[in-house]
Amino acid sequence: MDNIKQYVQENKERFINELIELLKIPSVSADSAYAQDVIATADAVKTSLEKAGCKHVEICETPGYPIVFGEHIIDKSLPTVLVYGHYDVQPPDPMDLWTSPPFEPVIKVTEIHPEGAIFARGSCDDKGQMYMHVKAFEYMIQSNSLPCNVKFMIEGEEEVGSKSLSWFVEKNQEKLSCDVILISDTGMISNQQPSITTGLRGLSYVEVEVTGPNRDLHSGLYGGAVANPINVLTKMIASLHDENNHITIPGFYDKVEELTTAERAEMAKAPFNLDNYKKALDIEDVYGETGYVTNERNSIRPTLDVNGIWGGYTGEGAKTVIASKAYAKISMRLVPNQDWNEITELFSKHFVSIAPKSVKVKVTPHHGGQGYVTPIDSIGYKAANKAYTETFGVPAIPVRSGGSIPIVALFEKELKSKTILMGFGLDSDAIHSPNEHFGIFNYLKGIETIPLFYKYFVELSK
Repeated sequence: MDNIKQYVQENKERFINELIELLKIPSVSADSAYAQDVIATADAVKTSLEKAGCKHVEICETPGYPIVFGEHIIDKSLPTVLVYGHYDVQPPDPMDLWTSPPFEPVIKVTEIHPEGAIFARGSCDDKGQMYMHVKAFEYMIQSNSLPCNVKFMIEGEEEVGSKSLSWFVEKNQEKLSCDVILISDTGMISNQQPSITTGLRGLSYVEVEVTGPNRDLHSGLYGGAVANPINVLTKMIASLHDENNHITIPGFYDKVEELTTAERAEMAKAPFNLDNYKKALDIEDVYGETGYVTNERNSIRPTLDVNGIWGGYTGEGAKTVIASKAYAKISMRLVPNQDWNEITELFSKHFVSIAPKSVKVKVTPHHGGQGYVTPIDSIGYKAANKAYTETFGVPAIPVRSGGSIPIVALFEKELKSKTILMGFGLDSDAIHSPNEHFGIFNYLKGIETIPLFYKYFVELSK
């Protein structure tokens, strides 16, 4: 392990170039137009694992996109680490807001990343962070320092709900048996202060459709006499929050976990500068549920947000119509104890109930997942903390993330293993947004830190 820094520096350019080639493939799982690119990315991941020295790698077919599975068993009596990641990416839209093409990676120097950052869709979420594990594994093979068994499970549907992964895990429990699951699909506080994500929010994602007249109507001849589905939809959405930004769906908060004052005080110890937060987002003020501060609103409290809304005429110029239909995509981030299926049902019943008789409403559930909290007294957490402490010089801080990785709860249920979330991204990396990027420092630091997790996990497991 003493030579990991040297190995990273000697291979720095190759590591960066290999990631850039992977980022050039537009593996957008949400859009069938990219289907062949998603499959090509799976093949590229398989090849990278083989080149890194993994003894067995295979493409596992599923009802959807394939899963890349690899394993390197050196001694069945030793612990086994299962690495999870995903090779699919979010759609790049809106394209006109990118400063460089999303699938033509470029390295740019920024204020936060003076060593440069790779700008491309998927650079941080999750190709860059997934690929850190491939290169860390390569180092351990080349230096003959791999202290335990390792398995890789890299999927292609994380950005669309991981339906095929659930199917795969349930059918391959023995194949995937392990002592700990290691994921890098989260972030850390800063490049000076590492953190370990100990909690994830769940997710319920739905699409709503409001239908008025049987065709688009002339807004002069029919305006004021026929319900406008767009107007109705916006009023219905507005009613989902009260004046305190509290969600108004009956029963929505029934199972919400309320943290104690002591727990909230512990959370508040994490470094956070509200002025810098507002400056980074170019906003005058923050917004959210009354009674909670920013870092509580985006982590320990549930939310409801409109992710897209459309209807009527949106082309250039004017067209005076009352649309026949209006649509919206809505996501609800959930906290532990909230069941996403129950919340989806509560939303559906409520949304239909608040519609006026002048329109018809349809709610289509898309995907979701449960929230997750991992203990900080586990061997896996302690090993991760020791690894971060060694490479960053300071201990990691446990934090709860506002994001969702629905399959983490599934892993614990089916594989009976705890998950450790060792993220190296930053909140400013614009994941899911135009100009997504991943710092060169973060990428290389991840490769440097991950082998230490293996070392300390094995030592602490004895």
